[in-house]
Formats: sequence, structure tokens, C-alpha cells
Amino acid sequence: MTDFYDLLRKIHQKPGIYISSPALSHLYMFLCGYAFSRQEQDLALTDQEKEFEQFQTWIQQRFNVDASISWAKIILLYSADERDGFERFFELWSEFLQEQQSEFAGDYEKVA
Repeated sequence: MTDFYDLLRKIHQKPGIYISSPALSHLYMFLCGYAFSRQEQDLALTDQEKEFEQFQTWIQQRFNVDASISWAKIILLYSADERDGFERFFELWSEFLQEQQSEFAGDYEKVA
């Protein structure tokens, strides 16, 4: 089975195969369905999926949004359109992962 990050990479590379067009709302709905399907099957979250759950909080902090709005809607507020939002998601996702890796490396250095 493809891991979660690999799935995101595949969607970014060929969105038409997975979500019909490069639109942030389509990506969001796909990921909601993905999460729902795993929940219905009583599958435990993978480490990658747990990390993705933190993306919501990170986006809210990044854009200084206190309201309960999905990460997709927040990104769309700062995007020209759905396609731009789709690309912006992957830019932000990459930034998020880099920060997470930096924090992990920092935590590791403190322990070592």
C-alpha cells in the first residue's frame, strides 16, 4: 500500500487520476473521504496521518486564524483560485514538513 505522503505526491503529480482536476476543494474532499474510509475500517492512523492532522493547527497559526475553518478554506482565502490553492497547498505542506523535521532534529539533539 502507498504511504500517505506518497499518495499526496502522486495526487500533486497527476491530479486528474485522483481528483479530476487540480483544485484545492477536490483535494480536500478526497482527503476527507480517505480519512472517513480508514475510520470506517477501524484502521489506526499511521505516523504520517497523525502528522497531517497537525497541519490544520499549523495553517491556523501560519495565517493567524482563530476561527474553526478548514485548512483548505484558509488556503483558498489567500489564493487566486482553486488551482492556485492546490499549488499553494503543496508549497505549504512542504514548508510544514521542513519545520517538523527541523523540530524533530532539534529534539533529537537535546536528547543526544
